[in-house]
Amino acid sequence: MSKSHTECKVKTLSGRYITLNDIEHLLSQYYTTEISKSVLGLPLYRIEWGSGPKKIFMWSHMHGNESTTTKAVFDLLAYLNANPSYQTQISLRILPMVNPDGAAAYTRNNANDVDLNRDAKQLSQPESQFLRNEFEDFQPHYAFNLHDQRTMYGIADKPATVSFLAPSADENRLFGSSRTQAASLIAQIAKKLHAHIPNQIGRYDDAFNPNCTGDSFQAAGVPTLLLEAGHFPDDYVREETRAFVFYALQYALDAIVQKKFSDMETYLQIPENEKHFFDVLIKDLTYDVKGRVKQGDIGINFMEVIQDGKFTLNPVYAAEGDLSKHKGHKEMKGVKNRIITYKFNESAQDCL
Repeated sequence: MSKSHTECKVKTLSGRYITLNDIEHLLSQYYTTEISKSVLGLPLYRIEWGSGPKKIFMWSHMHGNESTTTKAVFDLLAYLNANPSYQTQISLRILPMVNPDGAAAYTRNNANDVDLNRDAKQLSQPESQFLRNEFEDFQPHYAFNLHDQRTMYGIADKPATVSFLAPSADENRLFGSSRTQAASLIAQIAKKLHAHIPNQIGRYDDAFNPNCTGDSFQAAGVPTLLLEAGHFPDDYVREETRAFVFYALQYALDAIVQKKFSDMETYLQIPENEKHFFDVLIKDLTYDVKGRVKQGDIGINFMEVIQDGKFTLNPVYAAEGDLSKHKGHKEMKGVKNRIITYKFNESAQDCL
């Protein structure tokens, strides 16, 4: 059943700045229903595909500046339309953009400045209520929580291009039935995905947070998988990563249909993400900070902003000193004994 991503890629969706306007023209191709409204009155849509016995629930764009999985979801739908054999095997319910207000503003939070992924208990926001109501109404066999992760995450000397987690269902982080199923499915996906991105697949820390949606759904007894789209070398618009997310979702559906899962040991062998990458790392630099000449390294990160309607990367200071334990997606050597006066923007550390 496998198809290459280039055969299924929806070419009208590209880049990082994806808004509701960018996806609405695609919705007519699928059985789509407007279910609710966002804080600012934008429609919250549900897409349904297939009539099979295995019910799979996916939601994307919960954070407005995390668009990669939304692109991959529409690529997956194009793949499914080209492979009707899945129709009688799965029932898929997708919420393609949970936070359209945040997507328009390119902000993590919604229009009330609430992180929807920390609102699972209070359900204070219309978008959170929409997601929970859809989950309870559908009663899925599997749930996929789809996000983007920052460029700081890596596995040794490589970026963590795709990361997974079978969220904990309790403070003891026990592997009950639902969490074990989620972990076994992730293990199977990771084994297949390794052929595309060897040593670039990570696993998140599994500390329990009842305010997080994935933890909440896992605690409700539904095998829930967190998938995070990360950095691939020189791919800040995440078109390469988009392909790997597409393959991950395709492999997930195949594993569910074929009832082919891997073992817990394979899941636990996926290395945990490390927060040790800068976007640019300048090594062995002589620099002047407020009149003091120093020798060391400087880490620079890119702040993602929308300027004049376009996605832009603004370099900002992240750290200075001995950064020998860190990596850079781009690394440069400074010139010793040539003093560089560098203006450090302390507030820029907030972007880490």
